Amino acid sequence: MHFKIRAAAKEDCREISRMIKELAVFEKMSDQVKISHEDNKTSVVFLVTRVFVVPPGFTLVGYALYFYTYSTWTGRSVYLEDLYVMPEFRGNGIGKGLMSKVAEVGKKKQCVRLQLSVLDWNTPARDFYATKGAQDLTAGEGWHFIRFDGQSLDDLVNEAPED
Repeated sequence: MHFKIRAAAKEDCREISRMIKELAVFEKMSDQVKISHEDNKTSVVFLVTRVFVVPPGFTLVGYALYFYTYSTWTGRSVYLEDLYVMPEFRGNGIGKGLMSKVAEVGKKKQCVRLQLSVLDWNTPARDFYATKGAQDLTAGEGWHFIRFDGQSLDDLVNEAPED
């Protein structure tokens, strides 16, 4: 199958939003999607997204959304927030191509590592990442991802000292 990776454009936001919703359904979290394609239009400026285009018709069939972070121990990193390929296009190397392109872009920006999260029940994804050399830090180092949102985020903000 012939495919091409390119940077996302604002015109892609409706299709990216569609795939974000598809990913949320797959992850059994569809109720958590709160942004629209209009919100994504402004986010594309801040977040870097790569999309897969499959001719004919130039259909968007997958995307990788990533951003840069910083480790105080090792330096600049790239965080892969989403890696999604529509089910009917899986198994054609598209996911591998997207992830490899994110890694390539990160290396060009002097990133020393690529990080991502994967749900514990998503064994196919975990196995895929392992075959590519990824380390499971949950088991290996005991790291847990922690989140503040909603009321807990508001409470934390309210405890901030005044400037």
